[in-house]
Amino acid sequence: MARHAKPAVMTRILRAERVRDGYANVTVLTLADDQGREFQREVVSFGHAACVLPYDPDRKVAMIVRAPRAPLLLAGIETPLIEAPAGMIDAGESAEAAARREAMEETGVRLGPLESVASCWSSPGVVAELSHLFLAPYTLADRIDGGGGLESEHEGVRPDEISLAELGRLQAAGKLADMKTLALVQALRLKRPDLF
Repeated sequence: MARHAKPAVMTRILRAERVRDGYANVTVLTLADDQGREFQREVVSFGHAACVLPYDPDRKVAMIVRAPRAPLLLAGIETPLIEAPAGMIDAGESAEAAARREAMEETGVRLGPLESVASCWSSPGVVAELSHLFLAPYTLADRIDGGGGLESEHEGVRPDEISLAELGRLQAAGKLADMKTLALVQALRLKRPDLF
């Protein structure tokens, strides 16, 4: 006997109360479902983001970053994740421009053409962040600065080139713990398996 999925519950916002303004804004929503039952959810908002995985198809490497992350430190994880360069989109800036800016700030790589992969909600149950994901080929000549992030933002970013074969092994072993980077590595593997 086949199971039938229940229809999605329609939900509407009754009230929204901003309870924190800062790097992240927190809003408490009072919602009602289609039967009139009220409940609350907290929404964390700090804008939308752009993320790019720069890769050199000739040398079969990718440019990644490692940085200390406060939520991981809180969870007792001191080893920085392997991450694709990423950051928040500034007011009036396109996702593509933000991806280029972040790649330059964090890795010192000047990007050429961007290949759009997807725009995804990072954690839609709580976080109001849409992440725009890109792939971007580069060459050794495009590494024009040391990167490292902005000192004023206390990023502590350490750029590094890693072989695509190693990224593929880490991805296959379930060892890429940053979701945006995992998605970008998988997208590149599907598009260009010859690089791995």
